[in-house]
Amino acid sequence: MCSVSIQMAIPRNLANHLHLHNSDIKSLKMSTSSRISTSADAARLRRLRCSSQLTADQLPTQRRSGNYSPSRWDADYIQSLHSDYKEERHMRRASELIMQVKMKLKKETDPIRQLELIDDLQRLGLSDHFQIEFKEILNSVYLDNKYYYEKGEMKEERDLYSTALAFRLLREHGFRVAQEVLDCFKNEEGEFKLSLFDDTRGLLQLYEASFLLTEGEDKLELAREFANKILQEKLNDKIDDDYLSTWIRYSLDIPIHWRIQRANASVWIDAYKRRNDINPSVLELAVLDLNMVQAQYQEELKQDLGWWRNTSIVEKLPFARDRLVECYFWTTGIVQPRQHANARITVGKVNALITTLDDVYDVYGTLEELEQFTEAIRRWDISSIDQLPSYMQLCFLALDNFVNDTAYDVLKEQGFNVIPYLRKTWRDLVEAYMIEAKWYHNGHKPNLEEYLNISWMSIGGHVILTHAFFRVTRALTKEASDTLYGYHDLVRWSSIILRLADDLGTSVDEVSRGDVPKSIQCYMSDNNASEAEAREHVKGLIAETWKKMNSDRVAKDSPFCQDFIGCAVDLGRMAQYMYHYGDGHGIQHPIIHRQMTGCLFRPFV
Repeated sequence: MCSVSIQMAIPRNLANHLHLHNSDIKSLKMSTSSRISTSADAARLRRLRCSSQLTADQLPTQRRSGNYSPSRWDADYIQSLHSDYKEERHMRRASELIMQVKMKLKKETDPIRQLELIDDLQRLGLSDHFQIEFKEILNSVYLDNKYYYEKGEMKEERDLYSTALAFRLLREHGFRVAQEVLDCFKNEEGEFKLSLFDDTRGLLQLYEASFLLTEGEDKLELAREFANKILQEKLNDKIDDDYLSTWIRYSLDIPIHWRIQRANASVWIDAYKRRNDINPSVLELAVLDLNMVQAQYQEELKQDLGWWRNTSIVEKLPFARDRLVECYFWTTGIVQPRQHANARITVGKVNALITTLDDVYDVYGTLEELEQFTEAIRRWDISSIDQLPSYMQLCFLALDNFVNDTAYDVLKEQGFNVIPYLRKTWRDLVEAYMIEAKWYHNGHKPNLEEYLNISWMSIGGHVILTHAFFRVTRALTKEASDTLYGYHDLVRWSSIILRLADDLGTSVDEVSRGDVPKSIQCYMSDNNASEAEAREHVKGLIAETWKKMNSDRVAKDSPFCQDFIGCAVDLGRMAQYMYHYGDGHGIQHPIIHRQMTGCLFRPFV
C-alpha cells in the first residue's frame, strides 16, 4: 500500500495517462501479433519448435536472480494450527451479541447516533452482520432529506460534523449525494468559513468525505485541501482526545475510503477501547468476531498450502518466490465477505501462480524460452510443451491443472463453462509479460503512457478479478461474463491502482536488479524530473484513478453483483495496504510481517 501525501496538489494533466480503454487491449493484441508476423520472427519460432527439448543441465547459466529470501513461514507449523474459536460456544456467543447490537440499531431514534454506530461497526470489521439494518437506516436518512441530498439546497441550518458523516456513509453505500450539500459551510467568496476551525470532529469527517469524490467535483477537492491543512496544524499542536488524535493521524496517512476494512479492524478495536462511550456488546463482538474470522482464515490457508506443496514449484523452481502465505493474505482483503471461502482459496492460488510466472519472465527465463512459453500458452496446447524446458513444463501443467480444476468447480455449482474466460486472462497476462521482456532484452525504455498501456495488465489484476468473479457471483450470466471478458473499466481502474501502488513500493529494488523501468522511472525520464517529483506524480495518478473507481463502483447499469464490485474496489485498497511501507509481498517489510501475523496467526486479546 502506498503512503499517499495528502497535502499534495494533483496535477491536472494526470488524466492523460489514465484513459486506457478497450482499444488498448486491441493494440496489445496487434503488438503481439505484429511481433510474430514478420518473416524473421516466424522463422525463429519455427526453429524453436523444431529444436530438441532442453534439459535443466543444458539451460544457459547466465541468468538474473531476484535474490529472494526463503519463506518466513513454517509450513508444518501452519498445518498444525488449531483455533478454539471454531468451537460452538463462540458461535453461540457471537449470535447473542449480534442480536444485541441489532436491537441497539433498531431502538436508536437519533439519526446521527445511528450513523455513528454504522461507522463504528464498519471500521471494527462487523458490517457484514448488519447489511439489512444499515440499508434501512441509510434509506430512511436519505428519504427524509432527499431534496437536500439531490440538490444541495438547504432548508434548515446544519452542522458540519453530521452533514459530512451522512455524506460519506450515503455515498459509500451507493446513494447519490450532490457535492453542493457542503456549500452552506462556505462564505460569499466560495471558501470554507474560518469559523469551522474549532470543529475538529467536523473537519475530520469533511476530510474523510472528500475521498468519495468523482471526476470534476472540484468542491470536494477544495474541501480536502481545507480540512487537511487545519487537521495537520491541530495534530502538530496536539489534541487532548486520544481517540480523535489517533483517527486524524491514521486518516492523514491513508483515508478510510482507501483502507481495507478487515486488515485494519484490530487498529480500530484498540482505539475503540480508549473511548469514553464504548458499547460493551460492540467491543466484545468485535474481538470475538476478529478471532473467529482468523480461525476461518487458518483453515483456508491450510488448503492453499497443501495445494502449493503438491505443485512442487518451491522445490523445482528455486529461483521463484515462495510466498504462498503472502498470496493468501492478499485474499483476506480482496474477498472480504466471510461466506466466500472458496473464492479466497482460489484467488490465493491465482496469486501464487502469478508470482511464479512473474519470476519466470522477469528473472529466470531467456528470451527464446519466454517466446516458446508464450506461444504454448497462446495456443494452450498440451502437446506443445515437449519443446519447453522442464521448469516451464511444470509451470504450464500447474497452470493448466488449476484452470481445469477451477472450471470444474464452477461447472458443478452453476452449470457454466468458464474455461475460455480463464484461459484468456492468463494468455493476456503472458502476452503483456512478453512485451516487457522484449523491452528489457532490447534495452527499450518506454514512456509513461506506453508503460501504463501494458503494465496495467502485466500486474495481474485482471486475472485475480476474473477468477474472483466466477467464485463470488451467485448467478452467472453470459452478458456479465462477456463484459468482464472485455475488461470492464472497473477491472482496469483497480488494476491501475494495483500497478501504481506496486511501483511505489517495489520499483527501486526491481530496477536495481535489471528490470524494465517502472512508472516512476518513466516519468523521471519523460520530464527530466527527480524521483521525489515522480513519486508525487504517481500518487496523483492513484488519486485520479480513485475518482474513476468511485463512479464505476456505484454505476446503475453495472452488470456485476455487489460482492464482485467489492472485490474490484478492495483489490486497489489491498494494494495500497501491502505496499505502504515498501515491498510487502516479495521482500515483505517487517511491518507487513507483523500485520500478517496478527491477522492470520495471533489471536486478538
